[in-house]
Amino acid sequence: MSMIGEYLRVTAAELDRAIQDPDWALDFVEEVQDVEEETEPVSAEARHFSTYKTWDMLRFLLARAEFPVDVIHGEEPFAEDEDWGYGPPRYLQPERVRLAAEALRATSYAQLISSVDPAELISAKVYPLGWGEPGSLEWGRPCYDGLTQFFEAAARADDAMLVWLD
Repeated sequence: MSMIGEYLRVTAAELDRAIQDPDWALDFVEEVQDVEEETEPVSAEARHFSTYKTWDMLRFLLARAEFPVDVIHGEEPFAEDEDWGYGPPRYLQPERVRLAAEALRATSYAQLISSVDPAELISAKVYPLGWGEPGSLEWGRPCYDGLTQFFEAAARADDAMLVWLD
């Protein structure tokens, strides 16, 4: 089984409902995922986004860059007694989504990986391993670019974000 980074854009009203009723939130997530699996919207139009297995690599790179928002795990706990795959979900308030979008836009992937030695990822046991392969640092570029577009769209809509590992 793989660990996958997952995101869902939600309105303020949907966030309030998710916090009050985590069962509704999980049902809503699954409904959006099912619909978007069929329609395959681009990152800027989607409500759901996944960084797939790159989540830990991106976590490592963003932490190394002292990124101001925890876009990988979320910041605010909710549904703490629930397990959405690998622990409970968390969320980001709209103002944190806006800050993240600005910081993602200002930080290119090339900046994130500049001067990174793949041995650092190996030493840190960054999931899913295999960092000794040539070009391994490029693996995260498409997900980072998609995550940037996704956060920018969420910020424009003044959305909050549910975040979890599945």
